[in-house]
Amino acid sequence: MDCFFSSAWTVYISQHLDNQANRLQPLCPIDGRFGPHGQDEIPLRALQFKRGLLHEFRKGNATKEQIRLHNLVQQLPKAIIIGVRKGGTRALLEMLNLHPAVVKASQEIHFFDNDENYAKGIEWYRKKMPFSYPHQITIEKSPAYFITEEVPERIYKMNSSIKLLIIVREPTTRAISDYTQVLEGKERKNKTYYKFEKLAIDPNTCEVNTKYKAVRTSIYTKHLERWLKYFPIEQFHIVDGDRLITEPLPELQLVEKFLNLPPRISQYNLYFNATRGFYCLRFNIVFNKCLAGSKGRIHPEVDTSVITKLRKFFHPFNQKFYQITGRTFNWP
Repeated sequence: MDCFFSSAWTVYISQHLDNQANRLQPLCPIDGRFGPHGQDEIPLRALQFKRGLLHEFRKGNATKEQIRLHNLVQQLPKAIIIGVRKGGTRALLEMLNLHPAVVKASQEIHFFDNDENYAKGIEWYRKKMPFSYPHQITIEKSPAYFITEEVPERIYKMNSSIKLLIIVREPTTRAISDYTQVLEGKERKNKTYYKFEKLAIDPNTCEVNTKYKAVRTSIYTKHLERWLKYFPIEQFHIVDGDRLITEPLPELQLVEKFLNLPPRISQYNLYFNATRGFYCLRFNIVFNKCLAGSKGRIHPEVDTSVITKLRKFFHPFNQKFYQITGRTFNWP
């Protein structure tokens, strides 16, 4: 039996929250990291009712008795999307949430990259996580983790065997996208902002300005090397952010495999929205979701000589990134 259930059951669950606790059958086994079949099997409808019941818990509409009755917990994440900013972290998180064994933290927690939050302790962090079944994977994403020096050691201290996801795009395109988001924020406040060319190129040397954060973030290998002091490369999975936009399913299937999840996300769950120009998500016959309208911003025109200079600058770093990760991209 497929691990998707009807919309009628969603309504039924929400209307009969308490007295349905013992009817969450049949079972849908989750292999690999979740243990052998038997007591570690996950109730099928329990995994699926996150569109109904877990949604109520997220809104704070659950009593302690309901939480106890359904054996729900707030777990530390077993996987974290650590970056890269403007690489497609939100799209990746939302798409992975299609899987019935995945529960996402809706907001960026900024626990490991924010000293004030980190000082609140690991229990504070755990309480920021959504309710889930013990055998589900909780995933959070905070893109600033990738470039923040203290973060690798802090995550290692929490869980040295955690799975780490990095979604990347062609570095120059990513830098321009980064700039575009900041520019839009300035324009909303009626503030002026420098042109991308003026920020990306040092006016004194006419070379690439590595002090500009949007450029520095795109030097992926420099940041990854810092992470590799704490985690082996096997604990990282690199997601192609450009391909996730145009052909998401193969990328999601690779992530399922990396997380030791049974394949559940299918082409049924992804449909192209011609108006928006990218893929939207289909959870069941009645519940669809598209990313926020701010996604897929139109980039400003950038001088082609600056683009060429940036691509030439990033090229050796890209080659090293391919070598370290074992994944090659068709970046110029």
